[in-house]
Amino acid sequence: MASISRDPGGRRRILFAGPNGRRMTIRLGKASQRDAEAVKLRVEQLLVAKLTGNAVAADTAHWIAELDARLADKLTRVGLIPRPTTKTVLALGPFLTEYIASRTDVKPNTRAHLERAMVDVLKFFGADKPLEEVTPGDADEFRLHLLTRLGDNTVRRICGRAKQFFRAATRKRMISENPFGDMKGCNVQANRERDFFVTEDMAQKVLEACPSAEWRLLFALSRFGGLRCPSEHLGVRWGDVDWALGRLTVHSPKTAHHEGKESRVIPLFPELRSHLEAAFDEAQPGTEFVITGYRDRNSNLRTQLERIIRKAGLKPWPKLWHNLRATRQTELTQTHPIHVVCDWIGNSQAVAAKHYLQVTDADFDQANGPVAQKAAQQAHANDRQESQAVLALTPQPLELPGVAATCDTVQQSQAPPVGLEPTTMRLTGAVPRSSRMHASSVWAIIYANPGSFANHCI
Repeated sequence: MASISRDPGGRRRILFAGPNGRRMTIRLGKASQRDAEAVKLRVEQLLVAKLTGNAVAADTAHWIAELDARLADKLTRVGLIPRPTTKTVLALGPFLTEYIASRTDVKPNTRAHLERAMVDVLKFFGADKPLEEVTPGDADEFRLHLLTRLGDNTVRRICGRAKQFFRAATRKRMISENPFGDMKGCNVQANRERDFFVTEDMAQKVLEACPSAEWRLLFALSRFGGLRCPSEHLGVRWGDVDWALGRLTVHSPKTAHHEGKESRVIPLFPELRSHLEAAFDEAQPGTEFVITGYRDRNSNLRTQLERIIRKAGLKPWPKLWHNLRATRQTELTQTHPIHVVCDWIGNSQAVAAKHYLQVTDADFDQANGPVAQKAAQQAHANDRQESQAVLALTPQPLELPGVAATCDTVQQSQAPPVGLEPTTMRLTGAVPRSSRMHASSVWAIIYANPGSFANHCI
């Protein structure tokens, strides 16, 4: 099908008849006979694929992919391989901007988080960095860079979103590998050191310091209703309150993308109902939403709550709003089944165990209560100050059943005058009838323990 022609100077050509019947030539230039034979074999394989309409063999395709640009151009001119398309190199900046703009399914807050992560990614890699040039090693360096100035959980969030960016590029076949694909630690971990249980006494002090009924309701919705602030607070309408059945429908934007999780129903807990009734009495006729004064998303409820807590004479606790919600779930779990409480709070049992449920001082008091009382009784059983260990090592006097008396009693009373004979009658008269012993029994005890008796006599 193809032949090799030798030209002066060691040059060679491949001659063959093309698919259209015309005689075609591929000039190899200076080449050895062995190299020319190898090219001739590939040319014949390409001709067969052209004539039969079949795909080229895998090894031939691999050979084409690694061809020298000059030889590839010659094969293209004679129609044996298609002209390579110009590969578009997409830079990181334009891709991330386009990706975030395409996410019309996310909420404004989520979009803001994605944009902040994009700023960190572009600041480190550069907006002109080609997507395909970002390596797993670069991703590791990016994480270490973030850890020098940010907390662990913040770094986890940013790396998780970076992984999301490159996963989208992988799914669009823009890159073959996600450089963040095998990175561990891209999920936020629970920091139980920041857990705080807001007791009922503390909650009452904060409520008394609140400036209005609406602020008291804001606080109560989290502390006694377990709502997420502010997204769930702002979504409550007066039409969601069922006064007769004692229930409140809570709309949850955070879980709305999960089927059946758009909303949940919670009881009108007595602690919550009183604040709802107070806010309802002050609401203007025709008011739709329960919370009306803080609907601007720029309202910094956290800062205002810190001021109220300090006004109440308390120190602001970590994760102000989250710990109110966690406190309520911990309380309810002590009196209701966990699956019921999770349905009211709007999370799973796994999430509750990892991020919400706390061990409180009341748990220790309840567990140690009877034990602590018993320990206190044992501590006061001995009027003396010696420890139990010391008393155990001190030689104890011989116990004489029926005639025994406490040391304190012996020390406070005078011994009657006695001789050498046993004073059976006097001993018998000194104790109750039920405890009297025969004289022979007393002498038997003394005979069996002469040393102890002698010590006591001395």
